[in-house]
Amino acid sequence: MMSINTNLKSIVKSGILGLCVADAIGVPVEFMSRDEILLHPVTDMIGYGTFNLPPGSWSDDTSLTLCLIDSLSNGLDYKDIMKKFLSWYCEAEYTPHGITFDIGRTCMKSILRFSKGTAPIKCGGTNVNDNGNGSLMRILPIAFYLHSTYGRNYCDYDEAYEIIHNISALTHAHIRSKIACGIYISIAGELINRQNIENGVYKGISFAKSHYNSKDSYSVELKYYNRLFDDGFNNIPMEEIKSSGYVVDTLEAALWCLLNTDNYRQCVLKAVNLGDDTDTVAAVAGGLAGLFYGLDSIPQEWINQIARIDYILDLCDSFI
Repeated sequence: MMSINTNLKSIVKSGILGLCVADAIGVPVEFMSRDEILLHPVTDMIGYGTFNLPPGSWSDDTSLTLCLIDSLSNGLDYKDIMKKFLSWYCEAEYTPHGITFDIGRTCMKSILRFSKGTAPIKCGGTNVNDNGNGSLMRILPIAFYLHSTYGRNYCDYDEAYEIIHNISALTHAHIRSKIACGIYISIAGELINRQNIENGVYKGISFAKSHYNSKDSYSVELKYYNRLFDDGFNNIPMEEIKSSGYVVDTLEAALWCLLNTDNYRQCVLKAVNLGDDTDTVAAVAGGLAGLFYGLDSIPQEWINQIARIDYILDLCDSFI
């Protein structure tokens, strides 16, 4: 099917586990405010809390990411991806404990549209209020697929961005959400290529900006990402970083954490301690941190606590 070199085999696992572990660390404190968390900062993997689940329990962020990487193991098939999303929603497949929880409104509506016969890439919400982070949180596996299909410079291809946008449109079809996914996957490509982390982030942002500037329907939405285009973005004080479920806030918060730390552990804990949508901000940041710092950077004691870890590793192996 697809040829992946030895280095990318490791990168797939480091990215997926980077996302999953970060998600699990954020789950117990999801919806807590920054001020509440700062009274008792998260310093390790804990359990229970918001959803009363044991340590190592991951949320819909990881579940939908696993749906995607499982489907991509057999090639790119939008209908198959949506079938897997449906099995997650209705049958609790791809969950840590056989329970589907923390389902986003836009994702739920999109999956239900599919169940009633809507074509896959027509299922996603197109309203401006549909710009939650539900496609951004699960988009990472497409970076591995594009790397395998188009090579290390996959963001040179318009077709690559079209695929990214279609994957987003399964649940989130507004242009603003598609741009967030495009920026994220452009950055992932640079980090897969082992750029210096700051250069990789800004180079990925620059590539995506150039692409979208050339597309009239997309260029009008770029203003919402102006802070990312500023070379001084990493110097913005924490007080001005929002960690909500709005896709722009999530992307900014995740990249800010990546740029203001120098290892996986610090990045993920900084993301969680921002409060609010803790699991998703951490997952989005953790996926990129895992890619860049590598599998060995993820604390083994955290990996050991992850629910169904063998299942997750098997899905990564099947993709490879």
